[in-house]
Amino acid sequence: MVPNNSNVLEVGRAVGVERSTPTDTSGPRKRWGFRLALFATTAMMAGASAPSPFYPVLQAKFGFAPVTVTMVFAVYAVALLALLLVGGSLSDHVGRRPVLSAGFGLLAISVFLFWHADTAQAFIASRIVQGGASGLLLSALSATVVDLEPSHKPGSAAAWNSVSAMAGLAVGGLVAGFVLFVFEDRGATMVFGTLLVTYLLIAGAIWCLPETSPRHDGVWASLRPRASLPNSMRKAFLYAAPAIFAGWATGGLYLSLGPVIIATQFHENSHLARGLVVALLAGSGAVAGFLMRRRTARSISLYGTTSIAIGSALAIGAIAVGSLWMYYVAVMITGTGFGTAFSGALQSLLPLIQPGERAEVLAAVFVVCYTAFSVPAVVAGLLVPPFGLFATVCWYGAIVALLATTAALLRQFGTQD
Repeated sequence: MVPNNSNVLEVGRAVGVERSTPTDTSGPRKRWGFRLALFATTAMMAGASAPSPFYPVLQAKFGFAPVTVTMVFAVYAVALLALLLVGGSLSDHVGRRPVLSAGFGLLAISVFLFWHADTAQAFIASRIVQGGASGLLLSALSATVVDLEPSHKPGSAAAWNSVSAMAGLAVGGLVAGFVLFVFEDRGATMVFGTLLVTYLLIAGAIWCLPETSPRHDGVWASLRPRASLPNSMRKAFLYAAPAIFAGWATGGLYLSLGPVIIATQFHENSHLARGLVVALLAGSGAVAGFLMRRRTARSISLYGTTSIAIGSALAIGAIAVGSLWMYYVAVMITGTGFGTAFSGALQSLLPLIQPGERAEVLAAVFVVCYTAFSVPAVVAGLLVPPFGLFATVCWYGAIVALLATTAALLRQFGTQD
């Protein structure tokens, strides 16, 4: 998962990536490189969501418990955070192209492992590799897009970076579900085989990009993770934390258990219907983030948190009455919040961060993000056997709605940014 709007750029800067002086970024090569970097972002995120429609298949085929399914999902987020904190600024020191090429090479290995895995341990290992590769790529891709931004369209990099990332999440879930729907047993071969070839081609094509970050010293020092909050920011961070947590916990629920909910609560056997959950969530998030990109941080936060609260409550109602179309509507409403809540919260924090504190503060933000993205999903998986999926999802949705409502009230009455 990638933060929305200008936040993709800030992911790179959070771990020490600053805009570098390009060595050759003029003319057609720069335009081609900009498009390639955006396509690479879309492809990376498509691979992040493509496994989601397969989770019910894996559960049925291998007899995985719900907690195993959520573990397969959650280790991706944990590995991504670890590599983002440790290797996020690596491309500043060794160059963009080596990091990008190595990252996509690792992604190719991860989808090959997922494709051929036949045990829970193998699936978990494949997602660890994928998460680590994505953590390595996240800041390097963000920085590359900014480096190659068209000079006549300043600021466009952040918007396009966001749209390409959310579009990748939507396309990955939708296409994987469609392929499974049409080709059944050959679905895994087609989805992961295509991703494997795509990642290998991107790993090679990266070397045609202009190198925008000349090598310099300090690579070993850059690998030391740092996360802290200065006293002056702690109150603002506490106001923003519920919105951050609610947004990312929402993404974790739908990406891990969304297809399983469709299969078990609505008794829908169509793989396309399962993949549509991820596509609607990310697609509506991309549209909302793009449309609200020029609004104030306060307006974006209010809209995002309110949408998550309403959508989560509506989703519980849809499951209770067994209405699939109502559930899809709830997913879209929640998705618009998913695409904006974190964006608004982060935009409210950025002006308060001193340049020398940027890496440490935003590292702390991402610790909250990926904790919310992974831990609640695993806890939900543990609760399914004793309490059932319906009760677990209801409690999960109620807690997320409460967090989102709290965040909206804090933004409305607690701050005036």
